[in-house]
Amino acid sequence: MSKKIILTGFEPFGNSDVNPSTLACQAFDGENMEDYSIQAYEIPLVFNEIKEKIVSLLEKKPNAIICTGQSSRAMLSLERVAINIADVSRTTYNCETKPTDEILEENGPAGYFTTLPIRKLKENLENNNIPCEISNSAGAFGCNQIFYHLMHYLAEREITIPAGFIHVPSLPEQVIGKRISSMSLDIIKNGLRIILQTLIDELESNKQSD
Repeated sequence: MSKKIILTGFEPFGNSDVNPSTLACQAFDGENMEDYSIQAYEIPLVFNEIKEKIVSLLEKKPNAIICTGQSSRAMLSLERVAINIADVSRTTYNCETKPTDEILEENGPAGYFTTLPIRKLKENLENNNIPCEISNSAGAFGCNQIFYHLMHYLAEREITIPAGFIHVPSLPEQVIGKRISSMSLDIIKNGLRIILQTLIDELESNKQSD
C-alpha cells in the first residue's frame, strides 16, 4: 500500500474569493516527499457536508492527515484541542447555517486532543523563522468542526495516525483596509513544507522503533 499524507484546506468564505489554507495545500498536491504522496483537498464550508467529506478522506487510509483553515491571527496556530460544539455569532457557513450551542457528535466526548507532534512542529518552525504558536482554541466555527469530526472518527475506530488542525493567517491582499494581521502565501507554504517534513521524519522514526 502506498504511503500518503492528506492535506485539507477550506473553501473561501465571507467576502473573499480565496482561502490561503486551500492555496497552500494545493501547492503540494501530487508531490512526493520521500516515499509519501501528498494529496490535497478542499473542504466545503457547508455545515451538513463537512463530516461526510472528512469521513470520505479518512476512508482513503492516509498515514497522516493535516487539516488547515484561515484565521485572523498573525502566525501559524497549531491547534491542541477540538471541542464538541458548533456556535457561530459573527458570521455564517456558506450555506447560511448559523448554529447556536449545537453538539457535533451526540455521544462524543467534550473534546479531543491533536495527535500531531505540535511541540516538535513548533520547534522546527521557529528554527526556520516561521511565526507560530500552540493554540488552545480552534474556535467553534467550521475549523473546529472539521477538527472534531476528524478526531472523533479516528478515536471511534481506534486508528492511531498523526492528525490535527492548523490555522494559517489571512493573505495581505485580504486585509487591505482592515486591522487584521496577514502572512504571505510563500511563508505559509514554507511553513507547511516544514510541517510535512517534520511529520514524515516522525513517522519514519516511529516505524524504525517498532
